[in-house]
Amino acid sequence: MAIELEGSPVPSTASAPAGDPGRRPALLVFDVNETLSDMGPLRQRFAEVGAPTGLMGVWFAGLLRDGFALTATGDNEAFAHLAEDGLQVTFHGLSLDRDVDSAVQHVMEGLPSLGVHPDVVEGVRALAECGLRLVTLSNGSSGIAEKLLEEAGVRDRFEALLSVEDAALWKPAKESYAYALDRCGVDAADSMLVAAHPWDTHGASRAGLMSAWVNRTGAPYPSYFAAPDVTVSTLSELAEHLA
Repeated sequence: MAIELEGSPVPSTASAPAGDPGRRPALLVFDVNETLSDMGPLRQRFAEVGAPTGLMGVWFAGLLRDGFALTATGDNEAFAHLAEDGLQVTFHGLSLDRDVDSAVQHVMEGLPSLGVHPDVVEGVRALAECGLRLVTLSNGSSGIAEKLLEEAGVRDRFEALLSVEDAALWKPAKESYAYALDRCGVDAADSMLVAAHPWDTHGASRAGLMSAWVNRTGAPYPSYFAAPDVTVSTLSELAEHLA
């Protein structure tokens, strides 16, 4: 098993991130949506209201786009508000098996019932056993993260579940990461963001944090973003790397 470190494969027993082989982060800051949670089952919710399952990805991408647009203008809107309004737009004009408001409600009810990816429970436990502090920082609500991690049996491994709803702006704005670091009392240089989204690892890098990209699909990393310090396919690989 190999881990890519800034594009070069290294053994998974490597002990520290690139750039400073003598150090490892004291704090891991986890993204939640798609990094910890498996959003795939929401496709079935789309099917159940009579919408094409492929629209799930279109809706979520549009939700993020609008959240980032608001962030660029200095506005911070609740994830749930954007999600609901985005569904209204996505479902407009479709032949659904119920009215649009009911369809939106059905999909939204699926968010709190999502589970974690198969590697999350073992990986989180292994990372906690490495003596690392673990927190989450989500563009969504902390309540969704609470339910997700409680049901997965790993809530006790996280000392705090943070949301940008309490920060100035959404990720990937620097202010969002600064909020998490201030809450945890840790310097950026001693922290690592763990995320499945290149835009998130890029934002963390620009804010001075180390970054770990969780690439479960084998997709290429966009060249226009700052390269992550560590690339892994599972959280267990990350634990091996940081042990």
